[in-house]
Amino acid sequence: MGAVKNKRMPRAVREQQMLDAAVRTFGQRGYRAASMDEIADLAGVSKPLVYLYLNSKEDLFTSCIRREAAALMAAVRAGVQPDLPADRQLWDGLRAFFAHTAQNPDGWTVLHLQARTHGEPFAAEVTAMREELVAFVTQLIVVAAREAHRDPSLAEGEVAGLAEALVGAAESLAAWANATPGVSAKQAAATLMNFAWAGLGNLMDGRPWVPPKQ
Repeated sequence: MGAVKNKRMPRAVREQQMLDAAVRTFGQRGYRAASMDEIADLAGVSKPLVYLYLNSKEDLFTSCIRREAAALMAAVRAGVQPDLPADRQLWDGLRAFFAHTAQNPDGWTVLHLQARTHGEPFAAEVTAMREELVAFVTQLIVVAAREAHRDPSLAEGEVAGLAEALVGAAESLAAWANATPGVSAKQAAATLMNFAWAGLGNLMDGRPWVPPKQ
């Protein structure tokens, strides 16, 4: 049963209430199966009001993607203190990422699964968020690498692939952690940190892995 209707509720508050209901419905039911009637009922408003505020199901879904993407990026950025050592920055960023995805499983499902599988306009929204996240992680790594190698001209391109791989691993691990009972955000972050930092630490120390000649 939907929330109690409040005719005096400010538009911005009511719109967020609709988005909350939509994220929950899209995350649990999927984009195709979710209905505007269900979303309106969960939000405690009429379906025409949802259309009035958010235009269409497609526009509503896009608004959900943008809101959840912005919230995730804000959480990761807020979790990192730039004056700390590189490993601590990465650890704090990973903890913030996994904490947010664990606390907002429906939002993460919308971003990680639903938006990627229902057409280019939706996928493009997630791609933009992912590029921002990769750029942020690239900066974390490149600053540390420049300091370790005492080379202020070290190109971002040399570590961009590492950032891409790290973000991809974090995305997959978040989906796994949310689906696996008993796995905490801290445990997920530690798993990825143990997997990634041994290699990154060697790179910082100038000891990269070298492939065999044959």
